[in-house]
Amino acid sequence: MKHFDALDKLLDALPLENGLSISFHHHLRDGDGVINPVLRALKKRDIKDMHLYVSSIFPSYKAIKELMESGHIKDITTNYMNGPVAQAISQNGLKGTLKMQSHGGRARAFIEGENKVDIAFIAAPAVSRQGDITGAVGKNSFGSIGYACEDARHASLKVAITDTFRDDFTPQIKGELVDYVLEVDSIGDVARMASGTLKITKDPLGLKIARETMQFLTAIKAIKQDVSFQSGAGGVSLSITKMFNDYLKRHALQASFYSGGITGVHVDALEKGLVRDLYDVQCFDRAAAKSLFVNAHHHFMCASDYANPNNEKRIIKALDIVILGASEIDLDFNVNVTTDSYNTLIGGSGGHSDTAEDAKLSIIVSPLLRARTVLIKDRVNTITTQGRFVDVLITERGIAINPLRTDLIEAIKGSDLNVMSIEELQKKAYNLTGIPKSKNHKLSAIGIVENRHGDAQDTLYKKE
Repeated sequence: MKHFDALDKLLDALPLENGLSISFHHHLRDGDGVINPVLRALKKRDIKDMHLYVSSIFPSYKAIKELMESGHIKDITTNYMNGPVAQAISQNGLKGTLKMQSHGGRARAFIEGENKVDIAFIAAPAVSRQGDITGAVGKNSFGSIGYACEDARHASLKVAITDTFRDDFTPQIKGELVDYVLEVDSIGDVARMASGTLKITKDPLGLKIARETMQFLTAIKAIKQDVSFQSGAGGVSLSITKMFNDYLKRHALQASFYSGGITGVHVDALEKGLVRDLYDVQCFDRAAAKSLFVNAHHHFMCASDYANPNNEKRIIKALDIVILGASEIDLDFNVNVTTDSYNTLIGGSGGHSDTAEDAKLSIIVSPLLRARTVLIKDRVNTITTQGRFVDVLITERGIAINPLRTDLIEAIKGSDLNVMSIEELQKKAYNLTGIPKSKNHKLSAIGIVENRHGDAQDTLYKKE
């Protein structure tokens, strides 16, 4: 293992050539300070036609757009993207191809040799003298480094980039996997890690959806001792998590585990004894990052342990309930969180399709109307998660249950829940907005959406 104190010295030692494939993780989110300088240094060396494997892309990753436009980045494989890079690809495509994977699918593809990376650049909050890595300590500690594990295990060369050296930690990635260590002044700004909606919603519409969700879970008697649960970090999801915690407390119940991306709301439940364990692949805020270091029942996990479909011991295989969002859903319950109606990239699966497929109960929560745009389409623009894995849609104006889930339909009989078919829910929306004109703007393909098993599930097109 070789140590360097300057990026140029490190790059001098690496086998750089056109067509290079490189990877990064996204745990610092909009506070990342590694991706941009490394990419710009590679551009300066005129390394062309690179394949970029980055677990997710956030608005601050501006160098990606620069290298796309200059021809230095040809292909991109990722799980999620928004911001300028997403807009540029939607408008112009890539020199090569865009591939969208899920979190579990990315881990599987590394392990099975489908994602072939020459050099993995790993932003590491702390590195030991032996090259061990953790995200849980250091001046820019972000908690779990779960999405970098398979890069470290399977890339040909691995580079840890750090601003903190210390030895008093349990490794999340072992030093035997690391080839090079680069010391920098800062790997980023961890204060900007909590980008996006990470606060419990105060919006009356969002709160209504959260209450309806809890009423549904209560009606079907889904909240029991040792229940397992996952929700996202959006405002409505966090509201549901808070209400879920309150229900556990009122009824003297304890959940077995919460999983996925972890926030302070989840940590609060752990510290109050409302949940026994947290399984954490990504911390969404500083409270979660701190908890991972100090709480014995807050567990780090790698992406493969979280959601790799070929890992029989994956955590989400034991998941009872998952709460997910949608930008669109269609009459077959297919869900889109990847594009808008005009092909603009706005996100990606992340763990959406992974958890929907594995959880015993997958619930989509979303407003039925957004600025007079109807959530329910005849057919979604892009399939992120297949409808056969989606069980329930809960909106502010009604609930629709997938006809495949006859057990749920039977369980809510006699309740006063506002349940109807998804076709009736769509008609209710159209009565308020009118029926939208159909669009046909899928003219120029720019990439594919893979399911977690590596099969092409849908095609991505340029923006209209």
